[in-house]
Formats: sequence, C-alpha cells, structure tokens
Amino acid sequence: MFNLVSGREGCPISVIEGGNYDEWLSQQSEFVRNWLVNSGFSGNGHSLIPAQDGQLDQVVVVVDEASSVWQLSDLATALPNAAFYLEGDAEQLSAAALGWVLGQYQFTQYKAAVEQATLYIDDEAVVNNVIALAKGVTLTRNLVNTPAGDMMPEHLSSTMQTLADEYQGQFSEVVGDELLNENFPTIHMVGRASDHAPRLLELNWGDESAPKLTLIGKGVCFDSGGLDLKPAAGMRLMKKDMGGAAHVLGLAAVIMAKELPVRLRVLVPAVENAVSGNAFRPGDIVTTRKGLTVEIDNTDAEGRLVLCDALALADEEQQDLIIDFATLTGAARVALGLELPGFYSTDDGFAADLMAAGDSVEDNVWRLPLHQAYASYMKGSISDLVNCAPTPMGGSITAALYLQQFVEQSNWVHFDVGAWNDRPRPGRPKGGEAMGLRAVFKALEQRYLD
Repeated sequence: MFNLVSGREGCPISVIEGGNYDEWLSQQSEFVRNWLVNSGFSGNGHSLIPAQDGQLDQVVVVVDEASSVWQLSDLATALPNAAFYLEGDAEQLSAAALGWVLGQYQFTQYKAAVEQATLYIDDEAVVNNVIALAKGVTLTRNLVNTPAGDMMPEHLSSTMQTLADEYQGQFSEVVGDELLNENFPTIHMVGRASDHAPRLLELNWGDESAPKLTLIGKGVCFDSGGLDLKPAAGMRLMKKDMGGAAHVLGLAAVIMAKELPVRLRVLVPAVENAVSGNAFRPGDIVTTRKGLTVEIDNTDAEGRLVLCDALALADEEQQDLIIDFATLTGAARVALGLELPGFYSTDDGFAADLMAAGDSVEDNVWRLPLHQAYASYMKGSISDLVNCAPTPMGGSITAALYLQQFVEQSNWVHFDVGAWNDRPRPGRPKGGEAMGLRAVFKALEQRYLD
C-alpha cells in the first residue's frame, strides 16, 4: 500500500539544511564536488549523483528544515522507481517518512497508479507508526475523493463495517424509517427525500472501563441544498460534504491501530440531501431527539440538523470528550481559508493542547470563539431554535452555537473543516484532505497516554 519499508537497501539520500550545504560540499570527494558544480546544482532542491560506472550512487536534497514533515514530499515523486534509504534520528525519520508516503498519495479507484520510488528506513517502530498515521489520512482522502454515486449512505455503512471488522470493533446501524422509531427525527427528515435511505452508523471499540471518547462525523454524501437548491457551481464539489465522516473514520483507524486506551464510539449520520415530493421544506418545524424544536429557515443548512441528533445521543451518557468534524459552513473558509481548519471547544485546556499539537506535527488548527452573545440569533419565534441565523455575519460561530445546545454534560470540540485542497502543496495534492486529523490524534495521545 505504501512505498515505505523497514530495512536498509538502495541508494542513500543525504538531507542537508540550506545553511549547511557549503560545509557539506567541502567534505565530499573531488568527483562529487565537480559533479554538483558542473551540473549546475546551486544548493536548491535535489541532485542525483552517479558513481564512476554511471549507476546512481546517492541523492542529495537541500531543505529549509531537516525535521519538517514535508521535506521529502516532492522528492518522493521526483525520484525514479528504485530503492532509496534514509538515516537519522527517530524524530527526523518519522517526519521525513510521513511526508514521503503522503507525498506519493494517488487516488487510484478510476485510474491506474503510477509506479514510484520506495524508501527504506532501518527502524521498524518508525515505519509502523508512520504507516498507521498514513492509513488514516489516506482513508480520509479516498473517501472524500470518491464520487457521490459510489459513496452514498450504504457505501459509508460498508466502509465502517469493514473498519470495525479490521480492528475487532462492533458495528451497528439504524436505517430508514427505523430512525423515527429510535428517535432520530432530524436525520430522517434530511435524508428521507433520497432513494438512498438515511442511516445512523455506529462503531464501538476498546475497553469499556477506559475513558469514553466519541467521534461524530457529518455524513452528507451529497448536498443538493434540498429545496433551497444550490447553483451548479456550488454543487460541483458536494461529494465532499461527507468530509466530516471521512475524518472521524480516518481518525478512528489511527486510534485503533495505535491501541489508544479509550472506549471509542464513532457516530456517523449518513444521508443524501436530495429533492423530491417528500423533501423537508423551509418553514417546517422538527422536534429533535433532545426535545428542542427547530424551525427550518434554509434546507441547505442541513449538516447541523443531522449532527444535532447524534450529539444528543452521545451526550446522554457523559463522555470524557466528544469531537465532531463537519464540512459545515462557508463562513469558516472565508475566515481562515481552506488550509487552516477552525475548531470550537468547551474545554480550554484541551483547546490549548490542540493548538500546540497542530504546531508540533505541522497540521495546524485554529480555535474560534463560542461567542455566546450570538446565540440569540439561533432562537426561534415559534420554535426553540432556527437552523440558520437571520444574518450572514459570524456564520461559523452561529452554527457552532446551534450545535452546542445539544451537548450539556460532556467536554466538546467541534471542527468546521473544508476537507479539500484547492491547490497542490508538498505532500498535499489537490483534492480530498484530512485536516486537523494528525493534530487531534497527537493531542489525544497526550491526553490518554501521558
């Protein structure tokens, strides 16, 4: 699956920080110095250095920071399909190897893969750790990149069942009209217009006596906007509206692979927001699982509706921590762009840990405020709540404040993510992306292992 192997084979890669290149060059053989100078290598990027017989002897790559995750991401796709090995301390090797495998990511469901170079590292623990993280990121990317026609609620169900089987978890689901019988009215309401039955998917794993951690992911497999129909341009990338579900499944995969000591519960409300004769309407009022009534101002604000029933379910039994991921608002992207996911938290300590963790693993996240003065925007005149504020201002905040109404007794974190790269960067190709996943896992490791 990944071109990363434990061992020592192939051509060596020398990673040099830019400020040290001249000193390194002075210590090389006359042949190497002459080759680099005469080939026009100026100490930027990489160079392939041959042996006397013309075979590849070594690769030198000059980077800004040797400990950066992304130092080898471009090199991983630029080198020929051959074996290479890297030496260094465990921290540097971990970063370089992760950047290597993430840089080589290809979405191959509909297109043949391109053969790429293999990296050898003589540290099995590093290799296993990197592969566990990479599997989670890759799962998230693959799910987001899959077209909606092949990633409807039943497909998410199958994916989650497979994940549960792989790690000896327990999978269950509530489907179609059974959602009404089990008191998940908002999930049913949003998804009832589709030929693909709405579902609440659930995975449980871990020691029942361990701290309770619940992950909730918005699984809107395609969002037409409902009766408040999106324009064509706004609908084009709505296959990614299940990006929250993709994130929690990827994160769950890492948690289970690394055997984090938690009682893990994963909830995914999986729906298609479609248009038909029984679609929910602007002005309709629904009584949520928690008992709060919600007037529908806009059917295109459907993500918070499916999430609120799942959040209420999770909070019925106090959790140590609830974390939800959702491609929830365009307002978050306007505020922070697509490359910096915003989050909200009722736990100041964990919020600070998240920010620090993101910095440490180069998966930056940014805390946004649960500004309670805006909560009045979400109050209804003939209902307890409305699903959309009467103002476009602070749209990500008002959406988070709506969700907060459904979590009373548990520590809670809400991520408003884009789940999409709109430009290629080292290790992060254009398309579906796991944003904040590695930061969250790092913070969870610190919370439950330290």
